[in-house]
Amino acid sequence: MSAPIKQPSAAKLQGLSPEPAERRAISIVVACRNEANHIERFLDSLRAQELEGFDWEVIIADGASDDGTPAILSKFAGRDARIVVLSNPARFVSTGLNAAIRAARGEIVLRMDAHTEYAPDYVRKCIEWLDKTGAENVGGPARTKSEGRRARAICAAYHSPFSTGGAKFHDEAYSGYVDTVTYGCWKKETLVRIGLFDEGLVRNQDDELNLRLVRSGGKIWQASDIVSWYRPRTTLSALFHQYFQYGFWKVRVIRKHKIPGSWRHLIPAAFVSSNVLWPLFILGAALAGGRELARGCALAWSIVLAVYAAGCLMAAFSAARRSGWDLLPYLPATFVVFHVSYGLGFLIGTVYWAFRQEPRSAAADLFVDVTR
Repeated sequence: MSAPIKQPSAAKLQGLSPEPAERRAISIVVACRNEANHIERFLDSLRAQELEGFDWEVIIADGASDDGTPAILSKFAGRDARIVVLSNPARFVSTGLNAAIRAARGEIVLRMDAHTEYAPDYVRKCIEWLDKTGAENVGGPARTKSEGRRARAICAAYHSPFSTGGAKFHDEAYSGYVDTVTYGCWKKETLVRIGLFDEGLVRNQDDELNLRLVRSGGKIWQASDIVSWYRPRTTLSALFHQYFQYGFWKVRVIRKHKIPGSWRHLIPAAFVSSNVLWPLFILGAALAGGRELARGCALAWSIVLAVYAAGCLMAAFSAARRSGWDLLPYLPATFVVFHVSYGLGFLIGTVYWAFRQEPRSAAADLFVDVTR
């Protein structure tokens, strides 16, 4: 067993001035596609950042947007020469981020997301914690913001350990070392050393980069006072598509590294596969004349489903107590979508990636089309 990670001393975490001693060059990198409904809110929060004392630039890689996003970006870039817009014809987040990082002039690189709004001190806090901890990557927890009961229910489920497996970046109050973090802030030399984002990944590219970082001996720090608000999907169908892709592309990451980044990634797939196998066992036993065995299998499957339903209800009550009782009717189905979509994507990915290196099929858009 490896030795426990040593936490930074209280003296080290306190007393450092957030004001840099000299002007430090920072580059904020963003990859976006079809964010016309959100990009202005993001840009407004970006322009509100407390960047006095920094030599800063913003590099936005647009992934061939066709919804009016380029015109909005052009308008904002025309107002400030420090905002640069690049073309990302491959459309994927990983290719866009890498293009922006390669063009970055700053010694420090911060990633931001166009579907997120940021507190005015977000950038300053990231750099402060990068200095305080000596970690190779820092960031804040994944806070969420939404309107409407269905969207609020998705947010509430997003922060529940029942749907996320207890990943620390879903915990708004947690500060400490983690295995992955939302977005990120690095020294550029760190990104260059570990090889930037994997452009073969449509999803999970941030988790995969953080996995490489940790396995190379680096540390990742999450600070609860680094504040941003992510806007999750607002419908169950969009949520299903998103988490189906997460599960599908997680297999590609596991095949690359030969081991899961966390064993929690396997649980939804085990649940979905069990619900495929139990009916087959029952049918096989019945066809073979084993009625008692078929009854036993049916009873076992019923118990599994009953335990899962009880877990959904308990988690729904817990989330509703925290986020509002009006969400209770929506939460059980939301948990099911989180689990089934990820698990189904993982199982299909297991078969798919066993025979292919890239997604090429009539259903390729299901695997690679990143939608809102």
